[in-house]
Amino acid sequence: MSTKSKGFTAEEKAAMRARAKELKAAAEGEEAVLSALAAMSPGDRALGKRIHAIVKETAPDLTPKTWYGMPAYAKDGKVVLYFRNAEKFKERYAMLGFNDTAKLDDGSMWPVAFALTKLTKADEARIAKLLKQAVS
Repeated sequence: MSTKSKGFTAEEKAAMRARAKELKAAAEGEEAVLSALAAMSPGDRALGKRIHAIVKETAPDLTPKTWYGMPAYAKDGKVVLYFRNAEKFKERYAMLGFNDTAKLDDGSMWPVAFALTKLTKADEARIAKLLKQAVS
C-alpha cells in the first residue's frame, strides 16, 4: 500500500515563510516579540505576555526574539524557550516549550513542552523554576 505525501500543510508553509522572513529581516528583539504577541488572540496574548514577563524577571540575560513567528528567548544565539499560541497550528491549547539547549535533564526522560490554557500563581512559579534550571 502506497501513501503519497500531500506536502506541507498551510500552517506549516506559513511557519516556514515566517522563519524565512525572520532570517532575512533579522527580526530579533523585544519589538519583534511584542509584535508577535499583539497579533495573537486575546487569550493567547495574555498568556504570552505573562510568559514574557516571567522570562524578563527570571532570566533577564536571555535575548527575546521571534522563532518561526513565535515569541522565543535565546542564550548565546540559541533558543532556550518559546511560546506557541493555540492558533498557530489550530490547536486547542497554547504551548510553552524548551529546546535542547535548556538544561532540564533529569534522568533518562524529562518534559520539554507544556500545554497552557491559563496560568495560576503555582504555574508561574513552576515556569520560573524551570527557567532558572534551563539557563543554569
